[in-house]
This record gives sequence, structure tokens and C-alpha cells, in this order.
Amino acid sequence: MFAFIARQPILDKEQDLFAYELLFRDGANDSYPQHDPKKSELINARFNTLGIDDISGDQRAFINFLPDTIINRFPEELSPNNMVVELTQNPAVNTSFMNACEFLKNSGYTIALNDNRLESAVLSPYPYIDIIKVDINKVSEQKLEEHVPALAASGIKLVAEQVSTLDQFAMCRDLGFDYFQGYFFTQPDIKSAKALPSSKVTLLELMSESAKAQFNIEKVASIIERDAALSYLLLRFINNPMINKREKISSLRHALNYLGEVEVKKFIALLSLASLNDAKPVELLQVSLIRAKFCELFEQHKNGKTKFMSAFIVGLFSLLDAILDGDMASILEKLPISNDIKQPLIGIDGDFSQYLETARAFESGLWLKIVTQSEKLDISQKDLHGIFNDAIRWSNDMRQALSDFFPRAKPQG
Repeated sequence: MFAFIARQPILDKEQDLFAYELLFRDGANDSYPQHDPKKSELINARFNTLGIDDISGDQRAFINFLPDTIINRFPEELSPNNMVVELTQNPAVNTSFMNACEFLKNSGYTIALNDNRLESAVLSPYPYIDIIKVDINKVSEQKLEEHVPALAASGIKLVAEQVSTLDQFAMCRDLGFDYFQGYFFTQPDIKSAKALPSSKVTLLELMSESAKAQFNIEKVASIIERDAALSYLLLRFINNPMINKREKISSLRHALNYLGEVEVKKFIALLSLASLNDAKPVELLQVSLIRAKFCELFEQHKNGKTKFMSAFIVGLFSLLDAILDGDMASILEKLPISNDIKQPLIGIDGDFSQYLETARAFESGLWLKIVTQSEKLDISQKDLHGIFNDAIRWSNDMRQALSDFFPRAKPQG
């Protein structure tokens, strides 16, 4: 079990989720940490911990291992079914290392090599390697053009790392990369921005209602009743065993009254955002969910329940510009929401904007930044990581409850 862990999505050419890379704060270079039994017991006793399955859900997980771990202390409890063993060194340089990798390969593990500068492609062959990861910021475009097509033709799958813009994604895809790691998908594509159809204007109307301090449940019901698909999805959502284990909900009004004001607001915001996100990468919504719960729990921890719903909405709406391919300030003009929600979304500093900054640090595994934020916001490392871990768990639950919008990641092909 681990207390200090983050994850980064790896997407395929269609921007569907392929896997997560797991980053461990207490392992060298984010690698799988080596804990003696006493330290592991201490972490489990004092921290809100996650297991591998908790953070990756049912998705494939890339985990970085140091050579010594591969050779001498590989954790036997890890299953090869949904895991990729990521190496920082080509096995060809060391006989013991190569033998250990051969054993893992014969045991059913997929093996990836983090060959940031494509040096191994020049210096030595790739024994037992299925996937190569390349940091595109550390290799010249000329070198990428020289080696990537040949590697792709050899049958080895290629992951481009540190892909931060849509233009970089397009370049890497055209070169022959199979998978892409980075937050390029959270950037709005201004070139493809279009006017919203009337159905999505209705969703923005619902989102506005969910963000209002004075909540009008009758108005919400009347808006939902105009859209048969939304009504159907609400009933499916509320009858999901993960949400409601007690009674069968058979009507829209019954559902709204059963949920209560706060949960109705959350449901409306979640479902509206999922519906708006229908043409975008599913992982964009997943990141929004984590941010929403993280901001909500952070606000509850610091200030109680007075404004926790506003914090939730800030996190949830923080990627609206990418979902709608527009300018955030212009989008918010269409949403009559309060300044405590609007200001952090357009970058005005305050507690909520600091929560978002902390969430972004977790997304990229920026551990020193996380330490700085914990000091700035006067929260212990234990509580801060516990809040993030709870947000991960909750987002995985929502991924299942909103399964219509979260198709399973594609198998490696």
C-alpha cells in the first residue's frame, strides 16, 4: 500500500485511454519504492493509503522499476495481467539484468524501456522490450524522424512522453508513435471551435443551475424533463448500486427528491459535463472529476461545509475551455455563476485557485511543488495526500457509475 502516489494517462491515436503511468514519491525517480516491513506498517497505520488497483482502477498500469529491484526484489504480488514493467536501462548492458527481464517476459509481463534520448536505438538492440518510451523534448526532431519510423516498422510499440500541445500530438502521431503521455488533451483546440447546438445550450443552462447558491429544484426538473435522454440517464445513475443501495427509483421527481439538493447539484454538473464531453477524450472528464472532488474535500478540510459545493464546481468546470474548445472567460459569460467560482477559473488568485494549482501538481507528480503548496495552504502532508487519494477513489467510482461515458480502455494491439 502506498501513501504518496500519482498517475498520468497514456492515450492512443484516437485519444482513448491506453494506460496510466504510476508515479511514487518515495521511490527514486518516481520508481516503485523499496519499503522494509516496519516502514510499510508505519505508512499503513498513519496514512490514507492506496493499492495499485485503487489508483489505476481496471486500467493497465506502467510502473517504473530500478534495475536492482528487477534483479533482486521484484514484488511477487504484482500481476502481469494489467501491468507494464518500465525500465530505465536497456537490459543488454548487464547479463544479470537481462536474465531477470527474460524471467519477467516468460512470466507474462509486458516490458517497456524508457529510452528518453533514443540512445539505445543506436548503441544496442532491445532484448525482451515490447514498448519504448521517448521524451520528445530531449530528442531532436531530426533524430525522431530518423529512428521512430524504423522502430515502429520493427513491431515495437512507441510512447511519446511530455506531449503538452495538440500540435506535438499531431506531429508524434504522424511520425509513427502509437501512444502519447502528457496533458495535451486538456488544451482547447481553438481552430475547431464551433457554435454550440441547442442541446448543449440546455446542458450549460443546467450547469448554471447546479452552481447557484439558491437552488430551484422545480426549474431543474422542468429542464431535465425537456430532454428524454437526460431523464433516462438520471434514473440509470440513481439506480446504480454504487449510488443507491436502498430503494428503486422510478420517476424523475422521485430521483431528485431522493438525492437531496447537494447530490442533485453534483449529479447535474457531472452529467452535463459528461454530455458536453461526448466528442472529447474520456480522460478529460476523468481529470475534471478528480479535480472536483479534490477541491471539495480540500475546502471541507480547511473551512467546513459552507462553500464546499462551490469548490467542487470550480474543479469540475476547470477544463470547460478544453471541452468546448473556447476561451474560458467567454464560456463563463454564458454561465451566470458567482464570482467565487468564476474568478479561480479565469486565474484570479485565491483559495480555490490554489486548490487547482495543487491538483495540477499531483497530475504531473511535481512532488516539491506539492510540498510547497502544503506549506502555503497550511495542510499536513498526511492530510493533503489523503485528500488526493480519496479523490482518486471517488473518481474511479464515478467512472463506473457513469459508465455510458467511460468506455473501457482498448486492449494493447
